[in-house]
Amino acid sequence: MLQGTMLVVVCQEITAGLWLVFCVVWLAAAIGVKRNIARRPWWLGAPVRLTFLAIAIFFLTRWVRGGLPFRPQALQAPLGTLLCAVGISYAVWARVVIGRNWGMPMTLKVGHELVTTGPYAQVRHPIYAGTLLAMIGSVLVLSPWWLLIMVLNAAQFFYAARKEEKLMLRTFPDEYAGYMRRTWMLVPFVV
Repeated sequence: MLQGTMLVVVCQEITAGLWLVFCVVWLAAAIGVKRNIARRPWWLGAPVRLTFLAIAIFFLTRWVRGGLPFRPQALQAPLGTLLCAVGISYAVWARVVIGRNWGMPMTLKVGHELVTTGPYAQVRHPIYAGTLLAMIGSVLVLSPWWLLIMVLNAAQFFYAARKEEKLMLRTFPDEYAGYMRRTWMLVPFVV
């Protein structure tokens, strides 16, 4: 039984560390992006900001209490950690590929370029897809509360994806229409 408990704790630590890496990469990568053409309402980024807050609270409570009360099954924890690692890796890869064109959801940059390589050759919104996959993994290994975080972010991601696609169709009418025909929105063969 001790081995199963240790496995769960190790998986929780790794998963928490993955989210910490995600936050650091995201904050660091925001430096040097292209300037926005227009401002957007502050509330549109609320689910993403709440996720960052949840991650910060997680680390604070983890540090103060010295552990998580949630104990998933021994096989559930490694699966959750794997899904989280794959999701974060995919989102970070997409963030690196989009480079200076990245911005908060539904923004257009000065000199914006249409990126269709790397993970963008598979799905049109790989950052959202990877982040949602990582959240599914977090539900399995960290806490069922991640389900609420995931649902809030999924709603915002779908809304933002639709708005971004309208913006890209206006900005790159021919190229983006063709890109939409040959790629999936978020999940290959599903959406």
